[in-house]
Amino acid sequence: MLVRRFYDDRLAQASYLIGCQRTGEAIVIDPARDIAPYLDAARQEGVTITRVTESHIHADFVSGARELAAATGATPMLSAEGGRDWQYRYAASDGATLLHDGDVIVLGAVCLDVWHTPGHTPEHLSFLVRDTARGDDPVAMVTGDFVFVGDVGRPDLLEKAAGVVGTMKRGGRDLYRSLQRLKSLPDFLQIWPGHGAGSACGKALGAMPTSTLGYERRTNWAFGEMSEARFVAAVLEGQPSPPTYFAQMKRINRDGPPVLGSRPAPRPLSPALMDAALEDGVVIDLRPFAAFAARHLRGTLNLPLIRAFTTWAGWLLPYDRDLYLLADDAANAKTAQDALASIGLDAVRGVFGADQLATPELAERIQQIERAAITQAEALMDDGYTVIDLREPNEWAAGHLVGAVHHPLGTITSSLAGLPRETPVAVHCQGGTRSAIGASVLERMGFQRIVDLTDGWGARK
Repeated sequence: MLVRRFYDDRLAQASYLIGCQRTGEAIVIDPARDIAPYLDAARQEGVTITRVTESHIHADFVSGARELAAATGATPMLSAEGGRDWQYRYAASDGATLLHDGDVIVLGAVCLDVWHTPGHTPEHLSFLVRDTARGDDPVAMVTGDFVFVGDVGRPDLLEKAAGVVGTMKRGGRDLYRSLQRLKSLPDFLQIWPGHGAGSACGKALGAMPTSTLGYERRTNWAFGEMSEARFVAAVLEGQPSPPTYFAQMKRINRDGPPVLGSRPAPRPLSPALMDAALEDGVVIDLRPFAAFAARHLRGTLNLPLIRAFTTWAGWLLPYDRDLYLLADDAANAKTAQDALASIGLDAVRGVFGADQLATPELAERIQQIERAAITQAEALMDDGYTVIDLREPNEWAAGHLVGAVHHPLGTITSSLAGLPRETPVAVHCQGGTRSAIGASVLERMGFQRIVDLTDGWGARK
């Protein structure tokens, strides 16, 4: 049996290529939209991708299942579980094989037993992997968003992100019952999850790439002895706010993502086009926070290519407007284009070079953002500044500055829409990332006096 794991750090998302080396057949489970790594791995290993499947209709990234099937001719295999409301709308047109609980996917000596494991979503599947060349005992389970290292998939996303009222508690009960099914499986079974630390699909995901069922039984809170009611209350408590783009992902993945094929890098744009780009779309400045604060164009949004780039892009960028990049080099622009496409933000129309900020057309319009330490927050409030805490509700509840107001970063374009633009504002988060992004968001909204408290709550004395 051949196994290759792939991991997208920005999405904290894992996918798997599993194949039989004897017959040369392989399947990819939960592929990302960038399919080049799977094609390269298949060539290196001398296997052919004949099937492609996924654990569920994803909320946090655009599935690459359709893209991979189009490129390879592989048969898409999609869940038919969960009831009428949770079916893939493109399954029939793409000639997909529909999967039910108890089905078996055979790849030579490798067998994948299909388990219906609802809870995170009603249609969710897991895949029990057996290498029959060595024996009939299962070696691993590809758990998708069912079981993680240290946690389980959250059952509240359909209600909080997609607006499907009344599904949270029902999903929690389904998840509890799905976990009970695992009691028949051995401790040595490996757990290959769909996400790692940093994903918004759970609240306490571990950083280890894999685990075993026995270890999770000993250390994962969800495997503790508790009633169904207590489990449901525990799994729903303290979940992070789901990014707003999750609802878009559910729709795109249900209906069938557009097949992109190969795409060229973003085309270079001249400074003369900047005004039109700012008027008609969103210009994303990819430079580091300090460089942006020192000199930038008013109206651009600062989203550096940090690990959280994709998540904050999903929170803050519109799906119905053109996108433009401003980058130090072409490689960063291409990386950003691919990352944006991974969550369905496909409308990147071109890239401005950061050196263009020095051109006569733009140099006279350069802006700066004032930066200060969190220790200056009280003095700023005395000077009439509104101090805005951009952290999540659980962080705010654990402690916050007296006199500050709470507005999580992902929602400030709506929650602060009514605040007069002449109001002087200072923003902070836990460590400086969200406040730097937030300062650029507020500037785009029209606020004139902004201070970024760069070191954040974590540096308070």
